[in-house]
Amino acid sequence: MYSILLHNIRSLQNVWSLFRSADGAGFHRVYITGYTGMPPRKEISKTALWAEEYVSWEYYEDPLVLLASLKEQKTRIYALEESPQSEDIFEFLKREGDHSCDVCLVLGSEREWVDPKILAVVDRILSIPMRWAKQSLNVSVAGAIGMYLLSERNYS
Repeated sequence: MYSILLHNIRSLQNVWSLFRSADGAGFHRVYITGYTGMPPRKEISKTALWAEEYVSWEYYEDPLVLLASLKEQKTRIYALEESPQSEDIFEFLKREGDHSCDVCLVLGSEREWVDPKILAVVDRILSIPMRWAKQSLNVSVAGAIGMYLLSERNYS
């Protein structure tokens, strides 16, 4: 099973866009933590094309409690974040081989990034290489790329 954890993502448009991408990439569940907005929100459901009705979601106030539970279930947890510990996601996927295990992709706030307490418990910190001046993508764009790359092997 593939899931995504959205922690402290302020923009509702980004949240709804990530629901839509989760549906498209075959992710089964969206975990919402912290102050991330959650369904139902009629005013912007059209951004997700009502994907929140098809992708299961759950809210947890504390992401660390959720991550501990996922680890007990042998879920591989990857944060998508630019940091000194980050691995290029393309290089990681070339090395890792089979991804038939359960995976949870963690995304954080564009302003505050993924919380260091979360980064301390994930299995890997992955990043999307940036080729020019900007050093990051919009969280919904990065999340969509990450979801499709991680799930690609199960659907190819």
